[in-house]
Amino acid sequence: MNVVIIVVHLVASLFLILFVLLHAGRGGGLSDMFGGNVGGSMAGSTVVEKNLDRLTVIAALVFTFTTILLAIRLQ
Repeated sequence: MNVVIIVVHLVASLFLILFVLLHAGRGGGLSDMFGGNVGGSMAGSTVVEKNLDRLTVIAALVFTFTTILLAIRLQ
């Protein structure tokens, strides 16, 4: 059981790193990489950025849950 939790934890951590690195810094990010800056900067967040936000939150929740679960099981 611990092996499954550790594998899920590693996958969640890799996805979390990936999603955080894809987020926009100061004026850049995923939308600029795919040409979303053609007037889209005034309109606010694009659908891709909103979905990226949701995926980042899900990955962070899975990472947090598996961290707590591993801490309890490995005591």
